[in-house]
Amino acid sequence: MIGLAVKPIKKPIMAFVTEKHLDDSQYTYKLSPSIKKYTLMDTTFIKNKLGNYELTRILENVPNSGDGPILKIIVKSDLSGFKLSVTDKSGLKNMNIFKSADNKMIQEKFYFQMNALVDRGIFVKA
Repeated sequence: MIGLAVKPIKKPIMAFVTEKHLDDSQYTYKLSPSIKKYTLMDTTFIKNKLGNYELTRILENVPNSGDGPILKIIVKSDLSGFKLSVTDKSGLKNMNIFKSADNKMIQEKFYFQMNALVDRGIFVKA
């Protein structure tokens, strides 16, 4: 029997960016120049193992159902960049919640969350 080397499949790593536009979204989001670490903690970002600040929210069609896409935001520990994604419930596959009019409630919840972060000085809308 011949031993075969199996290469592990690497999940693509999303780089930190200074601005992000989700496909078909109305806005582009940029980190605010006045962002502060304590503001991240006040808005329920938690510090992960790498020292980055992470916020995860379920965008539910039906409140308290626990069923819906996941909004995930990670801000780099030195506040120089961020990652923003909307994924399926497993967190593995990116979703475009703006493609279909059927997602109107989910879109409203996304904009509500992002507007709250804009109001707190974490992001600016462009």
